[in-house]
Amino acid sequence: MILCLVVIAAVTGAWALVARRLEQWNVRAPLVMVLAGIVTGLFTDAIAGTLDEGVAQHVAEVILAVLLFVDANEVRGGRLFGAEPGMAVRTLLVAMPLSLIAAVLLGWLLLPAGLSWAALLVIGCVLVPIDLAPAESLVRDRLVPARVRDVLNVEGGYNDGIMSPIFAFALILAGTSSPADTPLEALATAVPAALKAIACGLAFGLAVAWLMNLAERRERVTGQSRRVLVVALPLFTYTATAELGGNGFVAAFVCGIAFRFLRQVAPRRRIKKPVQTPELQLLEDVAALLTIGMWFYLGNAAVMTVRGGVGWTVVLYCLAVLTVIRIGPMLLALAGSGTTLRERLTIGVIGPRGTTSIVFGLLAFNDLPDGVLADTALTTMTLTVIASVLVHGPGAVIVGRVRHHETRSRPVR
Repeated sequence: MILCLVVIAAVTGAWALVARRLEQWNVRAPLVMVLAGIVTGLFTDAIAGTLDEGVAQHVAEVILAVLLFVDANEVRGGRLFGAEPGMAVRTLLVAMPLSLIAAVLLGWLLLPAGLSWAALLVIGCVLVPIDLAPAESLVRDRLVPARVRDVLNVEGGYNDGIMSPIFAFALILAGTSSPADTPLEALATAVPAALKAIACGLAFGLAVAWLMNLAERRERVTGQSRRVLVVALPLFTYTATAELGGNGFVAAFVCGIAFRFLRQVAPRRRIKKPVQTPELQLLEDVAALLTIGMWFYLGNAAVMTVRGGVGWTVVLYCLAVLTVIRIGPMLLALAGSGTTLRERLTIGVIGPRGTTSIVFGLLAFNDLPDGVLADTALTTMTLTVIASVLVHGPGAVIVGRVRHHETRSRPVR
């Protein structure tokens, strides 16, 4: 464990010193930390003990709570669903459920026999949510239409929060931490926890945002105190809600939406250009630092996966999740939305997997029964995310260069 912390700190420091140059080559922190994790995993098996002891799970829970709050605040502009709310709703409430159903059905065909429908649902929840970090250069590319970037930004901000209660329900049904044996029993556990989470998230988010607005009008706060309070809010929301028997992840996500509404959306309705404060900057930096550790663990998990052996059907399943299971539902959901076929394909193709899948995968690995269930969840998560890092990271450079060349060489008419 100490060795892992030393390596994470050293590699993080080295990356920070040359980050600008590496980003010019589209080599970002996720890829660097995955490689560091792989190299470390080749010479030590300390990560296996860490995973089995549940240390990574507790760290992952805190990271996920922070990420859900940050994601809920990531949507730019003065609307909760961005500049294209209709398209955003289609991706979240139509395409994502279709992708989840397709992932479960294909998992039944390709993944090891004996996995229950609940376990397949857990794996689907791990792999379906997207994370824009590995494809940041593509999302910022001005050659990608603005409304495509806006929809991806909204989807990336909200999809993990929407998936969290489904993931919790599936874990209750398939895992060992609850006595639930039927879907109704699992719902009887999950629904009250979700309702408590919504109530706590709304209460904490609105209360803190209102108090911050009041304190600012009376000039009682400083820039530093604002930033510190925003860091403390998701941590307090998660822990307090969990203590009250609610789903802390859902609460953190709802808290982020409520907080953003009073701090960003509501002021825009009264003021054309409200004053922007960098109150989220510290939280975003903390989240970035925490997720660096998750990418390192992913590299370690990749070594464990390769050593344990991977069947070709599992590899095929992971590739399908990244491609057809993402693109097909997106084409169906956005049909008749006024978008071109190229725009729909772009939204479907830019579907990177990242930190959300890593955290969900670690939680599933620890909660599912030992053996084929837990191992399959960890293996599919590892293969899918690493493939996504390679395709949506360095692979994005090739796509961007080809698109840029086509744009420059197009004859002027």
